[in-house]
Amino acid sequence: MSHLISRRNILRGAAAASASVAFYHGTSPRRASAADSPNEKLNIACIGVGGRGAANVSGVRSQNLVAMVDVDEQRASGSLQRFPNARRFTDFRKMFDEIGSSLDAVVISTPDHTHFHPAYTAMQLGLHVYLEKPLAHTVYETRTLCDLAREKKLATQLGAQRHAIPNMHRVVELIQSGAIGKVTEVHSWVGGERGMPPIPTGTPDVPATLDYDLWVGPAKYRPYHPTICPYGWRFWWEYGTGETGNWGCHILDIPYWALGLKTPVRVDAVGPDVDAERTPKSMHVTYRFAETNQGSPVDLHWYHGSPQDVIKKHGVDLKGANTIFVGDQGVLICGFSNRKLYPEEKFADFKAPEPFIPDSPGFYNEWISACKGGEAATCHFGYSGPMAETVLLGNVAYRAGGFDWDAESLQTVGNTAAQNLIQSVYRKGWEIG
Repeated sequence: MSHLISRRNILRGAAAASASVAFYHGTSPRRASAADSPNEKLNIACIGVGGRGAANVSGVRSQNLVAMVDVDEQRASGSLQRFPNARRFTDFRKMFDEIGSSLDAVVISTPDHTHFHPAYTAMQLGLHVYLEKPLAHTVYETRTLCDLAREKKLATQLGAQRHAIPNMHRVVELIQSGAIGKVTEVHSWVGGERGMPPIPTGTPDVPATLDYDLWVGPAKYRPYHPTICPYGWRFWWEYGTGETGNWGCHILDIPYWALGLKTPVRVDAVGPDVDAERTPKSMHVTYRFAETNQGSPVDLHWYHGSPQDVIKKHGVDLKGANTIFVGDQGVLICGFSNRKLYPEEKFADFKAPEPFIPDSPGFYNEWISACKGGEAATCHFGYSGPMAETVLLGNVAYRAGGFDWDAESLQTVGNTAAQNLIQSVYRKGWEIG
């Protein structure tokens, strides 16, 4: 197979500006045939069908699932058994070569470091894309996919499925109706101490059911170890994005939506000493947003680890919470399934606004409908792309220090070390070179 494709330079002279992508050369872009009728089933290929991928496969099971692609036959076995008529592939590139012209859409649920290549290939073929969070492994990859989706007018959805939870709708309505006045700061967090995994010792054999070289794909090669593949990759910079990438697009979705956020102008982060290879067990990122629907700047704080000082400062307590909105007339604390206004005595007789955000028909159904010519899904890349970039910028600031962010040119102004983390260097055969 020939795998050569080129793309214009979107970094406008940045240090990591070169942008020809060497991995696929297929047929010309096409529009999805099922878009001609909302009653037709989409022909969908699912890439990464074990673990989280199995849930995504189930989410689109109402459609015609024509291909299952996975490098790990054992991990994928559940999905393969449930859909025995779907063609099986190990390499997504071979799948696109053989049946790409018959597809309408793809669902991609691979590890973070292998989001970009199949998604970009699919989009070049004019295929609609459902892609797991945090959308891609780097800011450059994220922006590239978002630009291509817009250019080709494709239906997209980021796997931030909690966006469809009704409680999140009610939180957004409270903030946007001015329940706590003008919001000046937000604190969001994920608990736990996952990160900094032990460095593997020994070199166990690669399981016969796993194509490990293909699993590594474009990333730096590291000998196989079961603590990294199939799941521990999340806590290694070469493959994952830590708990910030894992949870950021779910939790920061709440303030992003409520405050109409786009891109920050400043990013700073603090935490434990940086490890060159492994993600941390804790961190605190501060994003400054100059443009919001509040009419003034907002500081958004993200924590890996619960911010007990902030919780105590505002006298709030709500089990399962992950976000505090601080306004000039009160405080709102919320999670995915609960919410409460403070001071309690002030809001004792508060009447919530009439709901104005409609219920979702189902997170996967949103995307399926969009693929067939309906309204855009709620987490289409035009909305979720800037949020995913922001999440990834938090990791960049933690690893390389704070910076002013020029979103248009993807520049970490005055911070060369941070700039070097905006785009990855790929293994031979997978290059952006």
